[in-house]
Amino acid sequence: MFSLENKHAVITGGGSGIGKAVSLLFAARGAVVHVVDVNEMNGNQTVSEIKSAQGKAFEYTCDVTNQPEVIKVFQKISQVNILVNSAGISHIGKVHTTSESDFDLVYRVNVKGVYNCLYAAIPLMKKNGGGVILNMSSIADKAGLSDRFAYSMSKGAVSAMTLSAAKDYLEDNIRCNSISPARVHTPFVDEFLAKNYPGKEKEMFEKLSKAQPLGRMGTPEEIAHLILYLCSDEASFITGTDYPIDGGFLTLKS
Repeated sequence: MFSLENKHAVITGGGSGIGKAVSLLFAARGAVVHVVDVNEMNGNQTVSEIKSAQGKAFEYTCDVTNQPEVIKVFQKISQVNILVNSAGISHIGKVHTTSESDFDLVYRVNVKGVYNCLYAAIPLMKKNGGGVILNMSSIADKAGLSDRFAYSMSKGAVSAMTLSAAKDYLEDNIRCNSISPARVHTPFVDEFLAKNYPGKEKEMFEKLSKAQPLGRMGTPEEIAHLILYLCSDEASFITGTDYPIDGGFLTLKS
C-alpha cells in the first residue's frame, strides 16, 4: 500500500522541516523526488540522504516567489505526477505590528509561491494525464491565533486556491487537497525560541507544546505520513478537502 513507484514528486521546501520529511518518505516509497528549495545546501543534504538510502532524487535551487525561475525548474523536471507545496514562512505580529514589507514577504512566499508552482505544474500534469497536488495550509486559517495576522491571511488564501484548483481540474484527473497542521517541531521552532526567548527556550517549548490537547507538538514525520496517504492512489476518491492534523486543537481545545 501507498506505493509511489514510477511517480515523479516535486517537493517545495524539501530541504528542511516537513518538506524534508516528505521527501525522505516519498523516496522510501519509490518516488523519484525533485527537491526544490531556496537553500542549496539544505536541498543537497536531503538529496544526499535519499541517495544514501538507495533512493532517486534531484536538487533544484529555486526561489518560489520568482515565476520565471519556477517555470524553468518545472520545465527541467518535465514529468510531474505529484506536487507538494511545502515551502513557506511564518510571521509573528498583529495588524498594527506587521510592517508592509513583512506582509508583502509572507504573501510572496506563502501565496504567490504556491500560485507559481501550481501555474507551472498543472499544464505538465494535464499533458501527462493527471496528477495530485497537496498544499500546506494551517489551523491558522480556521482558528483565531494571536499574533499571526499575516500568516493566517496567507493560509486562508492557500485553502481558497486548493478548492479552486480541485474544482477547475476535475476533468483533467488532477486531485488537489490541503492539510492544516497545528504546531510541528521543526528547526523553525527552535530558531524562533532561541531568537525570541533566549535562556527560556525549554520553558517556552513546553508552553507551546501544551497548547495542543495531546500535550505535545507534532513531528514532521507524522505530517509526512498524512501527505503520503493523500498523494497515493489509495486516496483517489479524495479531492477538494482539507485535513486538520492538530493534536485535537480545533475540536478539543477548551
